[in-house]
Amino acid sequence: MSFQEQLIAFLTIVRKEIKRFMRIWTQTLVPPVITITLYFIIFGNLIGKRIGTMAGVDYIEFVVPGLIMMSVITSSYTNVVSSFYGAKFQRFVEEMLVSPTPNYIILSGFVVGGVARGLGVGFIVTLVAMFFTDLQIHSYPVTLSIVLMTSVFFAVAGFINAVYANSFDDISIIPTFVLTPLIYLGGVFYSMDLLPDFWAGVSQANPILYIVNAFRYGLLGITDIDISRAFIMVAVFTLVAYLFSLRLLNSSESLRQ
Repeated sequence: MSFQEQLIAFLTIVRKEIKRFMRIWTQTLVPPVITITLYFIIFGNLIGKRIGTMAGVDYIEFVVPGLIMMSVITSSYTNVVSSFYGAKFQRFVEEMLVSPTPNYIILSGFVVGGVARGLGVGFIVTLVAMFFTDLQIHSYPVTLSIVLMTSVFFAVAGFINAVYANSFDDISIIPTFVLTPLIYLGGVFYSMDLLPDFWAGVSQANPILYIVNAFRYGLLGITDIDISRAFIMVAVFTLVAYLFSLRLLNSSESLRQ
């Protein structure tokens, strides 16, 4: 395929993915906003007033970055895992695989669709957060780059889940038993300084720890992790996941049955 043909194929997949979640926006955009709003009310206003400050800032300001990233992570992941598994279930993924379209174009199209939904939900949640606290962005480059990298990483992770899933029940196992614990143990609601040394060391293997701290630095200028290390770790996780996804797309027999 020529470059122009590849571009047309890529844009077609992206357009299809965006139309897919925008067509059912009451199911894809509204529920995450309602959920995060409840977090703001309960953890920010009610419990936050009793806690006072965390890492030198008001507790609600401390949790806002983590809650925004929570919405970006879950939305990016959910969009790709549900969409690609749907393509498997309806058997039209085979048509894409036998077409001249390169596999990296197929993967990138689905990932960009997940990124679009993740960034859209993240933007809406950020607007909601402004009703509860005064957001001051400390570093625009750090803030924007970590949000983009995060949405790409979890969109790719959702793709991997979809490839291995054999039923609709399988696409909810990872978000429930892996993704949710990683989010809650990733420093969204607490500072790493509160953890004993052993558990603080164990937390270093959690990619969400680096994501939340990098984004918190971008908004508030505070972090428990060195920023350069955080970006390197997120970039490594993303690259490994993307290459693994390409390998699955090239070799998985389950997609061609």
